[in-house]
Amino acid sequence: MEGSFILQLIYIVAFTILALLAMGNLIRNLITLGIESQRTYPYARPNHPRVSHPELLDSRGQVIDEPLLVMRSLTLEDARNQLDALYKDSPSSGDETEV
Repeated sequence: MEGSFILQLIYIVAFTILALLAMGNLIRNLITLGIESQRTYPYARPNHPRVSHPELLDSRGQVIDEPLLVMRSLTLEDARNQLDALYKDSPSSGDETEV
């Protein structure tokens, strides 16, 4: 009876230590991420302004002024129609019969 109590106590202490280590690691990662997100990267030439991320530069070191990702919202019916059109245009769609 006492052996199982001691074993349970050891498990509780071990998992508490692991949880504290995990939380400490999470907090350190969040602080590092916050610091890195505020860092700026210089251009290749010193006369130019600084940017917040190197992926905003083209191969010549110029800032990209066009949108990197364009998203538009679709209705469910539009999405289904587009998927149906893709399926019907695929080479294997002629092999199977419609259900």
